[in-house]
Amino acid sequence: MSVRSLIDKLFYGKHGEAMRYMFFGVLNVIVTWVSYAALVLVGVDPVISNAASWVIGVAFAFVVNKLFVFNSKTTEVREVGKEAATFTLGRIITGVFAIVGFPILYNLGLNGSLLGVDGFLAKIIVSAVEIILNYFFSKYLVFQKKE
Repeated sequence: MSVRSLIDKLFYGKHGEAMRYMFFGVLNVIVTWVSYAALVLVGVDPVISNAASWVIGVAFAFVVNKLFVFNSKTTEVREVGKEAATFTLGRIITGVFAIVGFPILYNLGLNGSLLGVDGFLAKIIVSAVEIILNYFFSKYLVFQKKE
């Protein structure tokens, strides 16, 4: 099996959409972390850098999800604006879930240390649920296939 056919099978086969979502999700984390680091290194306050890197990450995620993951064909400015607004709202909702869900899980006893990091198990669980919710928001609310 050639590398090209393996890539085609992984990214365009039965579970291709989910594989593309995970691949671009990893890239999104890299974009967010690099933008945060770059902003801090040029002297921007870490709190502002964090907020800016979140905005950059959401913008990057919107573009790659629209074009490469869900293959949205909308080009009309109004429709793309609606997609962008709905996408951002979904990310805000899941962000609030992550902010609220972590202390709940932590206080319910999932506060054990993992890899020497206190509460990391709660963080992993909240992040996993957040990723799943983001996928469903994007697939079923934002980038709906038009019949």
